Amino acid sequence: MKQKHILLINLGSPKSLDIKDVRSYLKEFLSDDLVVDLPKVLQQIILRSFILPFRPQKTKKAYEEIWEDESPLIKNTRKIAKALQSKTGWNVDIAMRYQSPSIKKSILHLKDKKVDEVIIVPLYPHHAMSTTLSTEIYVEKIVEENYPTLQMKFIKPFFEHPKYISALSKSIEPYLNNEIDKIIFSYHGIPERHIRKSDVNGNHCLQSSDCCQIDCESSKNCYRSNVWKTSMLTAKQLNLDDNKWMMSFQSRVSIIDPKWLNPYTDKEIINFSKKGIKNIAILCPSFVADCLETLEEINLRARKSFLESGGESFTFIPCLNDDNNFIELLNDLILNI
Repeated sequence: MKQKHILLINLGSPKSLDIKDVRSYLKEFLSDDLVVDLPKVLQQIILRSFILPFRPQKTKKAYEEIWEDESPLIKNTRKIAKALQSKTGWNVDIAMRYQSPSIKKSILHLKDKKVDEVIIVPLYPHHAMSTTLSTEIYVEKIVEENYPTLQMKFIKPFFEHPKYISALSKSIEPYLNNEIDKIIFSYHGIPERHIRKSDVNGNHCLQSSDCCQIDCESSKNCYRSNVWKTSMLTAKQLNLDDNKWMMSFQSRVSIIDPKWLNPYTDKEIINFSKKGIKNIAILCPSFVADCLETLEEINLRARKSFLESGGESFTFIPCLNDDNNFIELLNDLILNI
């Protein structure tokens, strides 16, 4: 029987806490034309003049707060791979879109093993040019250059898959109680420009206040609409009243673009107590594996900001990681591709 192979791909992180590795990661990540989609000359001026001289040290310090023997993102992605391999009996490898373990190394490994078919699983629940599109284009490029006969199948974003919504809902349930004033679905932000560029019809996205709720081809391909649907379906499954939950966006880099998807998580956090919102629970569904953006930015920094601004209790809800319900979703996606 032919051995089945799966390649899980996540975004990536520095190889180590060495400032050179942090800088190398940021340089590769922010040089991606689908991440910082500006004219190349302008992109590199911003990167080399305003980001790389200052941000690596700040990023290194943030990683130091959560680093164990390796990056939490890589560690948690490995756990997902191990659990999925146990569930399916298939060979499951991991790769990162940026840095190590590299996609190229993973493809060459498949070539050495004479593997002729692989299922690629980008671990991003939602469509975005900076994640799903960038990853698919890059994988196809690497395969074409190094192993053009390899047959690939890509798992598509699963933002509204019933088993994803069920897994997300079940991960939230243990944290729900009558004391929670608001549940915040905090998603990674992207520039509004990315939303408009991804609009397949060219005249739908961000054109009205309810554009994300209209079922059309543009919405299916729109990150903002995808995350709204994830939040709405999860809230519905948990029987949450509309005033009990909200969406917000984190991790913006204003120097790249001043207009990002809003409301902004960090700004909402410090204003909650003025609105009588003293007890919150927060999760980050655009990530399936806990990482810098969840463990440091939200569970440490956002927690501190909220409590210092008059909040009373801050509940961080971890990512799905290797939760059995999430592994069951991945298994279902693979079997039905």
